[in-house]
Amino acid sequence: MSNEAAREQSFTRRAFVLGGGMAAVGATLIGRMTWLSIFEGERYQLASEENRVQLRLIPPRRGWIVDRNGKPLALNKPDYRLELIPEQVVDLDATLARVTKILNLDFADELRIRADIAIQPRYMPVEVARDLDWPAFAALNVQVADVPGLQPVRAFARVYPDGDQFAHLLGYVGAPTPEQYREQKDPLLIFPGFRIGKDGIERHEDKGLRGTAGALKVEVTARGKVIRELGTRADKPGETLKLTIDRDLQNYAARRLGDNSASVIVIDCETGDILTMVSMPAYDPNLFSTRVPAKLWKELQENDHNPLLNKSAMGLYPPGSTFKLVTTLAALEAGVTPDQGVICNGRYRLGNNTWHCHSRRGHGHVDMHSALPKSCDIYFYQYGRQIGIDAIATMARRLGLGQKYELPLAGQAAGIVPDRAWKLKRYKKDWGIGETLNSAIGQGYIITNPLQLAVMTARIASGKAVMPRLMMPAGGAAPVFDSLGIPEAHLAIVRQGMFDVVNSGMGTARGARSPVGGIHIAGKTGTAQVRRITAEERRHGVKRNEALPWKQRDHALFVAFAPTESPRYAVSVIIEHGIAGGKYAAPIARDVLTYLFEPERALAALAPIEREVAARREENARLQALADTTQDQQALMPSWLRTDLVAPPTFEIADPDAPVPPRDDN
Repeated sequence: MSNEAAREQSFTRRAFVLGGGMAAVGATLIGRMTWLSIFEGERYQLASEENRVQLRLIPPRRGWIVDRNGKPLALNKPDYRLELIPEQVVDLDATLARVTKILNLDFADELRIRADIAIQPRYMPVEVARDLDWPAFAALNVQVADVPGLQPVRAFARVYPDGDQFAHLLGYVGAPTPEQYREQKDPLLIFPGFRIGKDGIERHEDKGLRGTAGALKVEVTARGKVIRELGTRADKPGETLKLTIDRDLQNYAARRLGDNSASVIVIDCETGDILTMVSMPAYDPNLFSTRVPAKLWKELQENDHNPLLNKSAMGLYPPGSTFKLVTTLAALEAGVTPDQGVICNGRYRLGNNTWHCHSRRGHGHVDMHSALPKSCDIYFYQYGRQIGIDAIATMARRLGLGQKYELPLAGQAAGIVPDRAWKLKRYKKDWGIGETLNSAIGQGYIITNPLQLAVMTARIASGKAVMPRLMMPAGGAAPVFDSLGIPEAHLAIVRQGMFDVVNSGMGTARGARSPVGGIHIAGKTGTAQVRRITAEERRHGVKRNEALPWKQRDHALFVAFAPTESPRYAVSVIIEHGIAGGKYAAPIARDVLTYLFEPERALAALAPIEREVAARREENARLQALADTTQDQQALMPSWLRTDLVAPPTFEIADPDAPVPPRDDN
């Protein structure tokens, strides 16, 4: 075979192999294209559509919280923010540099952002800036639309118009935690800027207040820039929550407390509606809903007035002489008659120990009719011992002490109503007679919270098992309460005693008399000791409360109801370390009740009190500034010139014959 023929045969063979290979490749491509277009076409069409069209969540507007008259307590305002999602960011340094050119972020802002990125999961959004004005927000939508991880957010921020006056009641909102997202798997919880309830009613009723998210359908470029909106499914706002609280009354009570560490609660005796639940001092929930500055948080924690504690529901205090209402009813039920009495000479002997009355000179002859107005300890020692602790404890529980109530509040404190079984279980010891004496006057083991004392007063005033409520029912129907099962004659004796506490010449709360014509207030004072007065102190003259450090002073309490002829409102006031219930707590209760009947008169009485508080605050601020200046100057002085490093000797001189009572109950 010639060379030419061989080359031709080789070329033909190669051409055949190459053609066959090309045909196989073509057939494979055609088959694959057929498979993708026919069998996988719908799948890839959907994927393409997802790349071109995005569904974006629209966070729901949080439901409003309003008072009994529809006045807003918590509402929403538009809030423009910039959020950063760390897992989507390509270059964090470049991203922050670009944002800084638009928003002028400072070094502290950058440190905060980096710290948040470091401590939380990368899928959780980090707040870059909030409360942006519209020009800045519009600029961000244009200039950072193609920056991965940055997302301008148009949302609503929670606003509390009255700030700290409702802080402990309403609580506040905040960003969800990673644990909450892992538990609920709700995409809203990782939506930039979304907030949930963190405390108070906001937390307890979060599910109803949260609402349902909407969706926005938009067309985007490959870089994620929005081209146009294709459709919207509106969000469903959360439910509007109507409380039994009276906003104006709550504001007045908070202002009336001034700088005191205190609680005021007002309950409607007919419906159980809580009209006011104030705990002061408090914090600003508007700040807590964003980011609490470290300095402010430290100040709140170190404040000896406990602004973070809801004293109304979580604070626990000895009820003091307000508990004598319980002891009186227990004595009547045990068969003690109102005309039975004792001779009070200021002291009660039990074995080798002596229990004292708040009046060192004694009250003379005291029966049940005068025991409450005079608040005679000796009377209640005698008959408390006679009926025993179990009878007293049973009556206390019937009147609402020692229990929690079904209210949208977390952390209610049940307190303690002790009896023989309680002590045996708690301390493995038998109950002592001396402990009965202490309990009969509201001291010893027994502790209550202000809410329980208000409920106790409402039950005594109405004779019914009043149950407190904070939520207005949909239909507005008033509840029907069962009778306490206490004879009306017994309740009448106690109510008369409370009337005499305020309105008779021998009462301990004459300063609580109502200034409103035709309206009478009935109440009971209480002064709860926070320290034990030793025999040595009694021999050398007990210091008056005013001379003691604030933390060692007695608590001041007062419970009351009005009008006495037809009881409608019950109130409890507790002032921590307030010295004396009749002198300091009772006038506050009087003014709060006055506001319910004649608001103008109550506001007129408030004006001089607020001026005095303002002047005292200015003076304290001046003294603090002077102390800070002196401290700074002394810090610059050499130690051998400083006189403050050596404490001078202290001397205490007391008159042993001074007629100073061990505690005041007026």
